[in-house]
Amino acid sequence: MARTGPPSEQASSSLSGENAPDSAWDVELLRVLVSRKGTQVEAQWAIHPQLKQDLLPAEWREVVDLMARATDIVGERFSKALAEVDPMPPGNA
Repeated sequence: MARTGPPSEQASSSLSGENAPDSAWDVELLRVLVSRKGTQVEAQWAIHPQLKQDLLPAEWREVVDLMARATDIVGERFSKALAEVDPMPPGNA
């Protein structure tokens, strides 16, 4: 889920001057994954374990509520876009 890696060339090239750090790292703190299995769309989210540990219980509840809403929105929009591009074939009822 969490991933760190060396800075990308694009990120490095945007840093210039004396205020730029000697080395910068990209750290994935939050991930939203939307997947499709047939006609079912599923949205999931994950947070970096250290960030979760650093949050107070009230802050964690707020993050959970916000991310539940965010994954609902992303999943719904993905599902709508998918229906427009790949409509279900008519049934044989």
